[in-house]
Amino acid sequence: MRYSALRLLKEGLTGQKGWTPHWRDPAPKDDYDIVLIGGGGHGLSTAYYLAKNHGLTNVAVLEKGYLGGGNVGRNTTIVRANYFLDGNSQFYSHSLKLWEGLEQELNYNVMHSQRGLINLFHSDGQRDAFARRGNAMVNQGDDAILLDREGVRKHLPYLDFDNTRFPIYGGLLHPRGGTARHDAVAWGYARGADRRGVDLIQNCEVTGIDVEAGRVTGVQTTRGAIRARKVGIVTAGRSGQVAAMAGMRLPIESHILQAFVTEGLKPVIDHVVSFGMGHFYISQSDKGGLVFGGDLDFYASYAQRGNLPMAEHVMEAGMTLMPMIGKARVLRSWGGIMDMTPDGSPIIDKTHIDGLYVDCGWCYGGFKAVPASGWCFAHLIARDAPHEVAAKYRLDRFRTGHLLDEEGTGSQHNLH
Repeated sequence: MRYSALRLLKEGLTGQKGWTPHWRDPAPKDDYDIVLIGGGGHGLSTAYYLAKNHGLTNVAVLEKGYLGGGNVGRNTTIVRANYFLDGNSQFYSHSLKLWEGLEQELNYNVMHSQRGLINLFHSDGQRDAFARRGNAMVNQGDDAILLDREGVRKHLPYLDFDNTRFPIYGGLLHPRGGTARHDAVAWGYARGADRRGVDLIQNCEVTGIDVEAGRVTGVQTTRGAIRARKVGIVTAGRSGQVAAMAGMRLPIESHILQAFVTEGLKPVIDHVVSFGMGHFYISQSDKGGLVFGGDLDFYASYAQRGNLPMAEHVMEAGMTLMPMIGKARVLRSWGGIMDMTPDGSPIIDKTHIDGLYVDCGWCYGGFKAVPASGWCFAHLIARDAPHEVAAKYRLDRFRTGHLLDEEGTGSQHNLH
């Protein structure tokens, strides 16, 4: 079923009785060409592009819970391409281009809103760094506008410009940045993959990965054994645990990142705003809630909850940047399990086991990378060669020392 204004009108006039399920609920087959472990945004987009770009439809996505129940459904929904380093810049630029045509391609409203993103800076040194980043973005073919103090004030008059400790010197505006509806992205890719014949199998936990003579042969699940010629691990914060089933130890630590949302308010924040002197970022959802977050909790954990000291830290940063936020009541908070690499950049690569591939290490950048991650991982699995925009996301960079350290904070997981 294609969605359209005419279809909406017809269903509205006929009692909404003609809608069909978004996707099938198939039983797992005994054998697939490709099995993808993980039914989040990256796994679903990989399945979609395997079918669309490469004609591979004998594919199963195995999800231990429900589709979109992991990090893709618990994040702050930011979409951007304001990266600096060679390798990251091309990848996220490619992802943003895919975002811009995603709704038309999927025939699904993912509520992509290019409202603009402003990164604030608070010192001469930060200004120079953002000027360099903006130049790199423009050279890459993306957009960037360096704003002075008054330029920021025109866009964000509600900030505390007179803060003595963190004065606002200006900001870097990325007009094509913005947000999207996280759940809808998962649903849109799931629907698109299902329409092309991919089996989306929920409530099917992988309990083992079968390897014989150095080659993957299938997986063990709570719904029986499934044979496969190729297996992709796309499990975000659980990547280390799943890879261990194949005897691998990935260069990943799992940390918790909290996010918060307030009660619904009248429109007040038109952009995504990032605070340069305290890790804090905020936007306003279409329902009116202020959606914001900050730093990791800084200790390894698989618990999808956070601690109160970090919640206090995030609230302090918000109050410092925009005191008006103190009048809003926080409705809820949640935690996502971040798969943190030593350099803050992801991994899309083959493993030493034939037929076994990994897509992980997304740190803070997982949501905005969903389209390009699926595009590049599908290319890797289908052709056994990396896509050109993901060529630097190799596993061996941690052995050779050729790191992609975007923040320049060194090779320590929790600093990224």
